[in-house]
Amino acid sequence: MQTIEIIGAVIGLLYLYLEYNANKWLWPVGVLMPIVYVWIFFQSKFYADMGINVYYFFASIYGWARWTKHKSEGSGLPIRHTPRRYIIPILTIGTALFAAIAFILIRFTDSPVPYGDSFTTALSILGMWLLAHKYVEQWWFWFFVNIISCGLYVWKGLYPTSILFAIYSVISVFGYLKWKRMMSSETTAERQIG
Repeated sequence: MQTIEIIGAVIGLLYLYLEYNANKWLWPVGVLMPIVYVWIFFQSKFYADMGINVYYFFASIYGWARWTKHKSEGSGLPIRHTPRRYIIPILTIGTALFAAIAFILIRFTDSPVPYGDSFTTALSILGMWLLAHKYVEQWWFWFFVNIISCGLYVWKGLYPTSILFAIYSVISVFGYLKWKRMMSSETTAERQIG
């Protein structure tokens, strides 16, 4: 399992680098990475993490189409803040996802960490949606997912994956700061043109 974990970690670092730079090529890498992690998480009995990687596969196709569509229309999809009107729906959907996933894991699987797995999975679903829309707050969702996941993977003995998620945790903070600067630059450029 170590070799495939290392391959997954390398692909994950490439993905993170591309995401950090708001590069549209993160999406094709995002299509490849879940294929590797479905296997890793199946073997480790992290069923919700396995399932979320199936979601990541399709969400990466959606994100790639969304970012590419905006690029073909001119300036590209801008980085922006999540609209305030989305806060209550995001919290509601996140809570419902957590409850549903926890129920499934407790009732139908032998998951050793149903609540932790459910929480990170629910946040990941929302984080991917925020990323596809290029909302800067997606980085905070990933920060919490990564911190919690790192602990879960250490507990399960998935050391290369836990190291990857520790790196992800740190980069989430720097990614947020970088995207804020990029968003500010885009806004300044729009003002100068207008």
